[in-house]
Amino acid sequence: MSIIILGIESSCDDTCAAIIRDGILLSNIIAGQEIHKQYGGVVPELASRAHQQNIIPVVDVAIRSAGISKSDIKAVAFTRGPGLMGALLVGASFAKGFALSMNIPLIAVNHLHGHILVHFIKEKENNAQQPEFPFLCLLVSGGHTQLIVVRGFLHFEIIGTTIDDAAGEAYDKCAKIIGLDYPGGPAIDKYAKNGDEKKFTFSIPSVRGLNFSFSGLKTNFLYFVRDRLKQDKNFVVSSRDNLCASIQYTINKILCQKLQKAVEQTGIKEVAIAGGVAANSALRSSLKILSAKNDWNLYLPKPMFTTDNAAMIAITGYYSYLNKKFDSLEITPVAKYFTL
Repeated sequence: MSIIILGIESSCDDTCAAIIRDGILLSNIIAGQEIHKQYGGVVPELASRAHQQNIIPVVDVAIRSAGISKSDIKAVAFTRGPGLMGALLVGASFAKGFALSMNIPLIAVNHLHGHILVHFIKEKENNAQQPEFPFLCLLVSGGHTQLIVVRGFLHFEIIGTTIDDAAGEAYDKCAKIIGLDYPGGPAIDKYAKNGDEKKFTFSIPSVRGLNFSFSGLKTNFLYFVRDRLKQDKNFVVSSRDNLCASIQYTINKILCQKLQKAVEQTGIKEVAIAGGVAANSALRSSLKILSAKNDWNLYLPKPMFTTDNAAMIAITGYYSYLNKKFDSLEITPVAKYFTL
């Protein structure tokens, strides 16, 4: 009998629902929230209200697009956290109500766990190239930057993490400094294609081991732009492409150096990347070069699976279901990071 999982993701500003059957993706629906662009970032209260409006139609479309009925669903998986508490509560409440009404298991999913397991999503039979265990995963998003040894579908070991800000946050804040729209990562990636990555030099922090730091880099970028504007009020306009290329080069250099160090320390040459920053074209190109040079087996997720989506929650729910890892209706969301 087929195992059909409904996945729900509502950790930030996208309301998402997906259906997976036996590991194969049948539907993946996302309702975004354009309103946040005018504020330069996500407004939590507006996000939670939009989730309330979107959750029922999004789930309905996901079920109908998958060509199934709700009675076919064997379990519902939802994002427990980390994320915005109000947004998480909407997804969790719907998932609990659905599970209770259908008398099916409830599965709480760590959002970061989901990002990693996108590498096991199949869009049709036997079409996915999947990493072998153990593999190294560089998880890079707006809220987290981590190096993780993945030993199994539900077995993770964090060997490096940011001691302050995440790489994705650095992209967004640097973009905001030079007047680019939110989210800043895609905007920097776009303009960097026409810039000189060696035009400006920014500081690379000295952090021991496999940990990361991006707070100092953001400050360095802010002061650099401020000082140049004092000399030339049109500096940002005339140097936009070079600024984007240079800050992107610096952030990605930090990520690649730490990843290479992790491979050397662990001896693991199965390497994957996940999270929103995994969509960055320059980072993907740099990793391809590194993997060819060092004989890694590199796994890059499709860009559609790098940003927040419910397919990653559903696939995690699928493997949790196989391991009979279910949760009580008493479980509550967690806004901050919690252990993998």
